[in-house]
Amino acid sequence: MKLQIAVALAAFAVGGAAFAQEAPGGGQGPTPEMQAARQAMRQACAADAKTLCDGKMGREAMMCMRENADKLSAPCKDAMSKMPRRQPPPPPAG
Repeated sequence: MKLQIAVALAAFAVGGAAFAQEAPGGGQGPTPEMQAARQAMRQACAADAKTLCDGKMGREAMMCMRENADKLSAPCKDAMSKMPRRQPPPPPAG
């Protein structure tokens, strides 16, 4: 059971990092705000991830959580709503 929770939390860490990355070549890590929001989401959503998205990791786990937004617990919904959104890259020049 503890291993499954650890795997779910690791999936959120990887998934959150994928959404937090800068555009290629940006070279900056996540801001302290993003790190705090990610940690809060991991804690608030661990049980939801286990129940709704068991076995999914990384981006797949994040997509699963978003697809099941209507089934998430209130604390998880709140934590996910506070996650800063990644800005889309600018359109290619030319």
